[in-house]
Amino acid sequence: MLIMAEKNLEKDALQSKLVDLKKEQMNQRFAHAAGQLPKTHVIRATRREIARVKTKLNADK
Repeated sequence: MLIMAEKNLEKDALQSKLVDLKKEQMNQRFAHAAGQLPKTHVIRATRREIARVKTKLNADK
């Protein structure tokens, strides 16, 4: 999940990716709270990926 793959994405594609990442983040939070998430570092990676997408969206303005 690197930002390099997102350089050529359009605004609509970035918006849909952001929605998907937020849903994934919510599922990860629930799994972590239930003790079912063995790799807790994925929460941090998802949060940073959301920040990358938001940065890209705001840079296009």
